[in-house]
Amino acid sequence: MSKIDIVQYPDPRLARKGEIVTEVNDDVRQMIDDMWETHKHSENCAALACTQLAFDTPRAITVIHYTPNEDNPLTLVNPEIIERKGSMKVMEGCMSVPAVWDKVERAEYVKVRALDRDGKPFEIEAEGELAKCFQHEIDHLHGLLFIDHLSKLRRSRAEKKIAKYWRWMKANNGD
Repeated sequence: MSKIDIVQYPDPRLARKGEIVTEVNDDVRQMIDDMWETHKHSENCAALACTQLAFDTPRAITVIHYTPNEDNPLTLVNPEIIERKGSMKVMEGCMSVPAVWDKVERAEYVKVRALDRDGKPFEIEAEGELAKCFQHEIDHLHGLLFIDHLSKLRRSRAEKKIAKYWRWMKANNGD
């Protein structure tokens, strides 16, 4: 297993869509293992989408370890939301979008269909924070970031915060 670099905004690779997995084979399982290894070594990380990582060809895969007791790690291959209900505004942040948290409107409940790491289909229902997490990660697989859901004004403020963060990082790390 290898730790893969997490792509950082404004890198255009974050707009890539995850390639649909046609067969869950050893290469795909290696990618999944690398995603879990990256997740394990990333502080405050609830989940990662393959498109957030510096893979040459990211796939439609996400790994999620965001459950109340962190006792049910999930691998979702080719996930799709098949049902949404309700609405909620929730704070979101992202491993790929430094220094910014903002409220995003999401469905309160979702049902997701996916394949597991062995290629077996399953469905899972979630509400609240886990539903938000599913929506956030599936957005990544479609080339969307949580800041894409913000109003023009909030997006502009977010981009200024991010730019300020990168200036600070460059000044303090000599990069």
